[in-house]
Formats: sequence, structure tokens, C-alpha cells
Amino acid sequence: MRIRQRRQPLPRRARATALGSALACTLAFGLVLSPSTTRAPSASAREAGGASTSGARLWYPPLGPPLRISSAYALPNGPYRAGHRGIDLPAAPGDAVRSPAAGIVSFVGTVADRAVLSIRIDPRTVVSLEPVTSELREGEAVAHGEAIGAVDAGGHCAATCLHLGVRIDDAYVNPLRFLRQKPVLLPW
Repeated sequence: MRIRQRRQPLPRRARATALGSALACTLAFGLVLSPSTTRAPSASAREAGGASTSGARLWYPPLGPPLRISSAYALPNGPYRAGHRGIDLPAAPGDAVRSPAAGIVSFVGTVADRAVLSIRIDPRTVVSLEPVTSELREGEAVAHGEAIGAVDAGGHCAATCLHLGVRIDDAYVNPLRFLRQKPVLLPW
């Protein structure tokens, strides 16, 4: 005969840690599986031509098609540790840069010795490109695929790339989820 032992309850701190870990995994798993973690754009974003990040339309590659990547998005140790918060596209100074999606210019200026241009796509989503020189000003509307500036020298990969970063609710996400071709199921 087998005697069942009663499982001892976890101490309060261990229960809180386990619950927090389970919640974090659930949220992370849900965000990874859900390609549309954003709400519909506001009326002002729609009027400005803003596209929802939920994907009715894929974003235009900033340097034009085909999309080539020299350095991938990587946050292997979590959001607050070292990593690459965007993708690098091979480029040379003077290459034309186009807006990946319609939106409103939210920043044009210099950050840490490099020229940066940011576009607010919808109330929750911001795209940043660097190094980019541009004649645009904050508050100007840009269209999907519109010329917005040129690659400048500098940045974290010297004069060999354009860095593209995307933030949703101020957290960096992989830009490829907006740029990759969606799979098409073929009939049997």
C-alpha cells in the first residue's frame, strides 16, 4: 500500500515568485504569438494616413526592396540588458531613406552623436531610423514609402548601415514582424 504524502504549501515569497514567473511567461508567450498587439489607430492617426501595426499593410523597407539585413534584432538577456534593439540594413551615406509606414514625424535631431528620425505610426507605435538626415520637421505627416531623408555617417555601425528600431508602448520589438512577407497558403 502506497501512502500519499501531503504536499507542503510554498512559503509566501516562493508563491509570489512562482506567480510572477507564470504571469511573465504568459505575457511573453502571448506577445510572441500575437502579431497584432496594438489597438486600432485613433481618428487623428487615420486622418494622417497612419496604419495600424496590426498589419493590414506590410511596412515598406526603408531602403527599398529587397529587404536586406546586416545585423538582426537580439535581446537575449531581457529588455534591460545588452542587446541589439532593432535591425541594421546595409547602406552607405547618401542612400535615400523612405518611410516604412504612414505616420507623423515625432523627432528629428541628434542623439548620442548620430542623426535620428522618429515617426509615430499610431498612438502606441514609434519607428526610429539612424543615422538619417532629413529636412522634415516634427509634426509633419509622411506617407507609406515616401522619401524622408538620406543615410548619414555615424551611428553604431559607422558608415555601413541604417538602423531601424520599433517601440510599442515604449518597449522595443522586432521590426521584422512588420516587414516580412506574410505566408500564403497554397491550395492542394
